[in-house]
Amino acid sequence: MTTRSGKTALITGASSGIGQELAKLFAQDGYNLVLVGRNDDMLDRLAEVFTSNYDTQRITVLKKDLSEEDAAQDVYDQVKSKDITIDVLVNDAGVGLYGHFATDTDWEREKSMIHLNVLTLTQLTKLFLYDMLARNEGKILNLASLLSITPTPLMAVYAGTKAYVYNFTQSLANELKGTNVTITALLPNATDTDFFHKANAEDTKVTDELQDPVMVAKAGYEALMAGKPKVVPGGLKNKSYEVLAYVAPQEALASVMRDKMSLKPDENDTSTSSSLPWVVGFGVAVLAGIALGVAYANANPVDRTRYRLKAKAASGSVTDTVSSVIDSLLSAYHDLKASTTQAKAEVEEEALAA
Repeated sequence: MTTRSGKTALITGASSGIGQELAKLFAQDGYNLVLVGRNDDMLDRLAEVFTSNYDTQRITVLKKDLSEEDAAQDVYDQVKSKDITIDVLVNDAGVGLYGHFATDTDWEREKSMIHLNVLTLTQLTKLFLYDMLARNEGKILNLASLLSITPTPLMAVYAGTKAYVYNFTQSLANELKGTNVTITALLPNATDTDFFHKANAEDTKVTDELQDPVMVAKAGYEALMAGKPKVVPGGLKNKSYEVLAYVAPQEALASVMRDKMSLKPDENDTSTSSSLPWVVGFGVAVLAGIALGVAYANANPVDRTRYRLKAKAASGSVTDTVSSVIDSLLSAYHDLKASTTQAKAEVEEEALAA
């Protein structure tokens, strides 16, 4: 354990899920903690566990509904009144809401979600970032999502709030260059927490592929400590989703995400075609392969070599197959690019001749 004697981390949403796992990592690393949330009984029990198991010296629990007006300012004022210096801010608290925006979802819940996911996060960041810059030291971790970079039907407002968080965080990462303060965006895929239950989305297809919150928290913690601007936990699969989000048509992404966010079929309904999941899965695989191929094509020779070596170490004999697929995709990409350029030139020639 690396002891961070005297350092304090403030964590919102620490009562469960990713936030709780992050709080555990800070406790194990010797940080003092400020835990903020509505469920103060759960946070009190968590504080007892951390004090007992990790000998955490100081744990402060602040009961606050962060979706309320001026919640961030009140948290900041309470921290200052207790003479606590926040070295690390973790904006983990957030909620979602499932359903058709026009007809299914409730505006009051959406307004509360926007306040929590966007306004409170932004104000907490502003207040504590100012102090960090004055000391020229500090770290911030904002929980975004893979949904922050792709359209997501049936969770449109939630995805919109996370798109804000991601863009906001990356903008600040640039502003903070040249200082000793860093900010990191954590972009997990669907994770096994209470999120989907609270969002009324527990019966959606995406819940069949939930990831471990322990893994997600560890990846976020390591990226935060390394000062990275963002991290996508979950290995090559989730990295390919990220690349896909940057290069695939938004309409195609929306269709894929609509299928993932749709309700699971009735187990007794035999009329549902079994070909659709296969077609969607194949389409995603092809698009992901093309996306990785484009990324590989744009990489410099050193990175290309590094990617090949990593693939070889990870998959042994499968490397040749992966390499072959990448090379084929690159060949197809360049052929398509060349044919498009040629067709464009021919059209221009005909236009001039006319």
